Amino acid sequence: MEANMPFAKITGSGGYLPPRVVTNNDLAAELATRGVETSDEWIIERTGIRQRYIADADTRTSALATRAAQMAMDDAGISAGDVDLIILATSTPDFIFPSTACIVQANLGIRQGAAFDVQAVCSGFVYALTTADAFIKAGHAKTALVIGAEVFSNILDWNDRKTCVLFGDGAGAIVLQASDAPGIVGAELHADGSQAGILNASGNVCGGKVVGDPFLRMDGQAVFKMAVNALSKSAQDVCAKSGVQLSDIDWMVPHQANIRIINFLGKKLGIAPEKVVVTVDQHANTSAASVPLALNTARRDGRIKSGDLVLMQGVGGGFTWGSVLARM
Repeated sequence: MEANMPFAKITGSGGYLPPRVVTNNDLAAELATRGVETSDEWIIERTGIRQRYIADADTRTSALATRAAQMAMDDAGISAGDVDLIILATSTPDFIFPSTACIVQANLGIRQGAAFDVQAVCSGFVYALTTADAFIKAGHAKTALVIGAEVFSNILDWNDRKTCVLFGDGAGAIVLQASDAPGIVGAELHADGSQAGILNASGNVCGGKVVGDPFLRMDGQAVFKMAVNALSKSAQDVCAKSGVQLSDIDWMVPHQANIRIINFLGKKLGIAPEKVVVTVDQHANTSAASVPLALNTARRDGRIKSGDLVLMQGVGGGFTWGSVLARM
């Protein structure tokens, strides 16, 4: 990589959601057939979610990821021959192996560079973006596709009202390229494996059989407390490390898990509601896809502009969390 290009900058974004929209009323009607009670009012009051997108049973994560990645490439004006790194964040890969990133690489006709998955659940995109930034700054890549993609509907227990109303499917992607102008200006990643039990899907395949519980389980109160405390400190730390003030942030793009967490976090950090990108009402929680989907939504509708300072944050099972500051 040229000596005068020590930075990594976001040059394009894309997002893709499966065609099927499931409103809260639709979901309540479906769950009623299973004897599970819920309602539009109950879901909105506790989560802020009004609808989500659910993939067909035969749709794999790679299909959603490929569409989002192609949109990001088109937005950045690059072709398959330009990409020399693909990092895909997901907790719902197509297979045990090969990686979903390798499948996307083949789908896009890319024949060079590295491709691998990152598993940090809802923090996955922030982890993947930080990793791609390090690759580019070290001179190991010039143009990276960073993708968050999930088909979380495959690991939901549709008899568990506490979790099944929260999630949706989708994919978001960005193009990150070597640049002579600052782009990713700071990052902080953390994990606390001792908290693995508050959010997990602990089943596995052994001897051709599912062993343990294959569905997502969550202690909602513990996750809420952990998320708000971890993300507020992470935001403060990444700003201090990067030499900027919280007041310098033009946009916060948080993980889209729950409107209560988003609102509480914004208030705790002193970031005005009009500076916070919210898509949880339309997309629900799409795990590793939530941050890039929200970023792409705000770029496409004109809110996030070139030169804006954006704080992106993820928090999820592991327990993992992190923040990235990016100058667009």
